Amino acid sequence: MQNEKDEELHGWLKGHFKYKRDASAAIDKTKVIFVDRQIPCNKHRSSSSLKYHLNSKHVLASSVVTSPPAATVSKLCQTTLTETSHRKLSKSTSQSLTNAISKWIAMDCRPVNVVEDKGLMDAFRIASSDTTYILPSRGTVLSRINQLYDTEKISKRDNLAHANHVALTGDHWTSISNDNYLGVTARIIDCDWKLTSFALTVLKSVTRHYSDACAEQFLTVADDWGIQEKVTTVRTDSARNMVAVARKLPFHHMPCAAHILQRTITVCLSDSGFADTMTKCRKIVAHFKHSPANTEELHQQQISLGQQKDQLIQDVSTRWNSSLDMITRLLRNEEAVKTTLAQQKHKLVMLTASEWDKLHKLQNLLEPCKYVTELLGGEAYVSCSVVLPVFCHLHHVMRVSDEDPAYVARFKTAFSKDLAEHQADMNGEWLKLASGLDPRFKDLKCLSRGEREQVWSSLEKILEEGGLSANTPQPCEKHEPAKKKRILLLGSDSDSEEENHHSNALHHYRAEPSIAMDQCPLEWWSAHAGAHVTLSSLARKYLATPATTVPCERLFSLAGTAVQNKRASLNSENVNKLVCLSNCLSILNLHSNTRKLNRN
Repeated sequence: MQNEKDEELHGWLKGHFKYKRDASAAIDKTKVIFVDRQIPCNKHRSSSSLKYHLNSKHVLASSVVTSPPAATVSKLCQTTLTETSHRKLSKSTSQSLTNAISKWIAMDCRPVNVVEDKGLMDAFRIASSDTTYILPSRGTVLSRINQLYDTEKISKRDNLAHANHVALTGDHWTSISNDNYLGVTARIIDCDWKLTSFALTVLKSVTRHYSDACAEQFLTVADDWGIQEKVTTVRTDSARNMVAVARKLPFHHMPCAAHILQRTITVCLSDSGFADTMTKCRKIVAHFKHSPANTEELHQQQISLGQQKDQLIQDVSTRWNSSLDMITRLLRNEEAVKTTLAQQKHKLVMLTASEWDKLHKLQNLLEPCKYVTELLGGEAYVSCSVVLPVFCHLHHVMRVSDEDPAYVARFKTAFSKDLAEHQADMNGEWLKLASGLDPRFKDLKCLSRGEREQVWSSLEKILEEGGLSANTPQPCEKHEPAKKKRILLLGSDSDSEEENHHSNALHHYRAEPSIAMDQCPLEWWSAHAGAHVTLSSLARKYLATPATTVPCERLFSLAGTAVQNKRASLNSENVNKLVCLSNCLSILNLHSNTRKLNRN
């Protein structure tokens, strides 16, 4: 073995080194001479000491020495930092990379076959400094996505198991392949007073949207997740079939407040004096949107006026606040639009000076509606208790004044009337209780004095019925054992004391000062739950309900990303997993980023 090793070293030394010969011309293998410089060196058992000597003492000479074969270096030389950087990825690192790729595909709804892209593979090899790294196969990615989904589903079940009140939102969606799905989301307030919202299912429906079939679907979802006894409300749009579904369900129905507001805006725009002006605006916008040449001329005119390039926006009847966006963009580019159209040949009917003035007034009318829609559509904060105060604000804004032109007065009158009619179908009792249990609005200034007292009477009645005492989350509030309670009640009039207790609890809560509008009501309840034990359970129930069906709308945006033209034949089960998992991972990522920002 040693002879073979010497021969191997001799082959590497040949051409650069030669063994020294003694006086009798015999080879002395303990000494070598560098051929180019005739530098004698001592040679030991291996070449590593020789190489180290040349690199440290004779840098110029060592620079021309070629490296030994890879096999020889691996056996005889120590690993250097350069060699370590190109070492093959460890198994744990490779697994972590595979998990990260699977999570990215699931969260951003990317096609699974993206792992077969050569460009992505080359990028990962460069990033990992491992030329042998191979992206995971489609089967591996699907397996990891299924594992992620199962893990998140277990986590959701655990959250729902510890919750006592669950609020649902539901809506239907039709995919690009003409398949119909029912999307259902859940919203709870956990034991730490954190508001949590997540998707439960995107269930494929093969039957018509008759009320019986839709009601059965909702009950099936609730039963599958084990929350049928915990569901308090179901928030849907105001479609006739969904209203009929709500009558068949054992839950409170909450129509979407944003849908009602947008319907009112649409009706008033078509029936008021703004209809002809809006029609002209749509034609002007279409003139530029449908012609790249016209758009370029508009951009050149904007630049000449010292403005940035600005695209016009076309309103869409089903897109909330798009009419306001169209008007705002037109008014911002009024001069550029006028000048561009004056230089072109067209058959458009131009807006008159009075009509441009109408647009300014309509912009002022619609801006509060946009603010309210965005406020009610939030998922990360309490919104149900905000419905009545913001609708009261809209009624105040839409009061007719003496300075209003006739068409503005007509719009305001129609708006207030239509909104009031549909507000009567919004389960007002639930909204009133939610506002009363929100420390920001518990003064109930959005209601008349008589209605305020009715709210507190309703709360006192609910407390007297004791319907929530058994449902108080055990991890959150600790109660005295039943035996101690019975001892305290001995020799007393339990009924009268119970009534006084509930009355005192409400009086104590009403005496608390209201908090600022920008403060979180759940943080207040977290700090005061111990002082208001019975009311805190009611707050968890009523404040968890969302004000709109926006959670489902956002779920369908994810579904539209997952079910594309190239993925139109996705299995319905895979659609459900991908959309629900993407929704959950997106929420987790959002919370993680929020925590990082708070720490910074």
